[in-house]
Amino acid sequence: MHSPESPAVEFRNIEISYGRFTAVKDFSLTIQKGSFVTLLGPSGCGKTTILRSIAGLVDISSGQISIASKRVDDIPIYKRNIGLVFQNYALFPHKNVFDNVAFGLKYRNVPKAEIVRRVGKALEMVRLPGSEKKLPSQLSGGQQQRIALARAIVFEPEVLLLDEPLSALDANMREDMRVEIKKIQKETGITAIFVTHDQEEALSMSDRIVVMNAGVVEQIGTPGEVYDQPATGFVANFLGKANMLSGVVTIMDEGRATIALDVGQTVRAASPRPLKPKDKVTVVVRPQKIAIGATGADNRLSGRILSTSYLGGNAVYEIDIGGAVIRANISLDGGLLREDETVEISFDPSGAVLLNERGIRIVP
Repeated sequence: MHSPESPAVEFRNIEISYGRFTAVKDFSLTIQKGSFVTLLGPSGCGKTTILRSIAGLVDISSGQISIASKRVDDIPIYKRNIGLVFQNYALFPHKNVFDNVAFGLKYRNVPKAEIVRRVGKALEMVRLPGSEKKLPSQLSGGQQQRIALARAIVFEPEVLLLDEPLSALDANMREDMRVEIKKIQKETGITAIFVTHDQEEALSMSDRIVVMNAGVVEQIGTPGEVYDQPATGFVANFLGKANMLSGVVTIMDEGRATIALDVGQTVRAASPRPLKPKDKVTVVVRPQKIAIGATGADNRLSGRILSTSYLGGNAVYEIDIGGAVIRANISLDGGLLREDETVEISFDPSGAVLLNERGIRIVP
């Protein structure tokens, strides 16, 4: 029996190659028991390949994968005690709900009475009690996804793997299922690894996010860390389309850098360490950190509204500040501003993140 302190899953220097193409490079990650970890990134970045490697559906070229301190990359899939949920549900169309959910238990020779008990419990957990006799074709997409989830958790796997499980659902259903999956994961205490390219899903569901790009980890952190303190320009842009303004440091004063932007305006930003004049930097500011109307003494930039998008309680404006376009996400307490209107925008110097010339966050 492993101690609760030992990691639920551990990847050590994983490499996965297909011929000359390396899909995943030097991937290492430790996942604690009971946590919800998301692999996030664009299509083709290697996130699904990593998920499939834990399940035994993809062979690793080098490195090591352990589940509950036991090496699994060299043992067959059926001995890995893993629950899998795919985006296409993968239910047996000719089997009823009971037989779909019970499939893994029958395969493991669980006694019949215990199968009935466990299937009933799993269906209650996904809020579909009494649906045992229905066929998948009689269920909505959201209900089918719940059955796929019940089937994955019914045998109490050590790890639950979810590969883009919500992408086939409509927007409202997707939001409901997000809440549902997170709730079930917390109730069961199961360790979950979730794959998505949807940043909203990742931010709302995860304890930790692994942001990937071209087979390489860009950043690992809590949702707050990867959003507010992006490690690279890629992370800043992939999560929430940050504003990125390039320029050159002119003055360093009391922990703040004055930066002459390429567009001809000047801003100040907090820097965690002293910078030198002429250092090239990029100022990263989230759309939510931009205010319209000069609210502070620092960082007042004039611009012209190019477009407005009304989103109910807030609006997103695109503002031209002389060659660069700034996105501002503003809470609405009055009317919408009009296109072509001239405005002054501002942001707090402490609300910006600075990247160096190579696009990496400047740290102390």
